[in-house]
Amino acid sequence: MPNLAIKRVTLNLPAALLKKAQSVSKQGITETVVESLELLARRRAADQARALRGRLQLHVDLEASRERRR
Repeated sequence: MPNLAIKRVTLNLPAALLKKAQSVSKQGITETVVESLELLARRRAADQARALRGRLQLHVDLEASRERRR
């Protein structure tokens, strides 16, 4: 977990759901909740990107892109 600002919270979670998530992640409560929040944020970003499909006009010079220095 990167060194970010920490927000202390109290959560009321379904015990069975938390237990199932922890068994899948093989981590403690905090790590499981953080991973779940990261996955949710990533999924929403992917959904938003998919919603743009067909709406963006990209003009990429593939040859120039392949030749650029890395």
